[in-house]
Amino acid sequence: MSKNTAYRVHVEDVEQSVVDNVNIEDGAMLRTDDYLYMGHNNKNVIVYPQTGGLNLGWARYDDTEYTSLSKLTLVEDTEVVLSNNGGNVVRSHSSIDFYNSSTQKILGINENDVYIFTVAFKASAANANQTFLEYNLEGSGQISRVAGTIAYPKGNDAEHVENIMMQYYTDATFVADGVQLKVNSVGGDSLIWDVIYFIQRTQNAG
Repeated sequence: MSKNTAYRVHVEDVEQSVVDNVNIEDGAMLRTDDYLYMGHNNKNVIVYPQTGGLNLGWARYDDTEYTSLSKLTLVEDTEVVLSNNGGNVVRSHSSIDFYNSSTQKILGINENDVYIFTVAFKASAANANQTFLEYNLEGSGQISRVAGTIAYPKGNDAEHVENIMMQYYTDATFVADGVQLKVNSVGGDSLIWDVIYFIQRTQNAG
């Protein structure tokens, strides 16, 4: 039996706006002036040029709802999702999408991918000596261990600028369901505003 040594693949040339508004069928390819895309696991993946690895990159999501003029109130001992409406988004390239603002979920593409997630925000508490923030990525398996605690050392009602970095890998449940960043103000109410999510994919296991 003879063995195939070459395969012919049809590639369609389109505008970038077309790629941004369609889900490419698995295995199919679309080409723009700048990139070659392939459908893979319901994602539009850049296969050329590669950016240090297949579809590595980053995305920044800025919340535009809760600002210094309209702060988010965290009621004492009430765990909630740290809200981010993704009102302003900047990406390394257009196919990157690591967060769904509608469901407030952080996304993973493949099982065993590795990501670095940074959340930045400003916060204050009226009773700073007795109040602290707990945060965690809510999901099953290993991701539940990604958690921490923040204090208010500057004192009552003082603005605290926070920048928290978390590194994790995605298991099958993470890829299927996504996770949410939860916060809980313990010991008193807190205020939060100017939330930014910055998510970088550093390893593609696909």
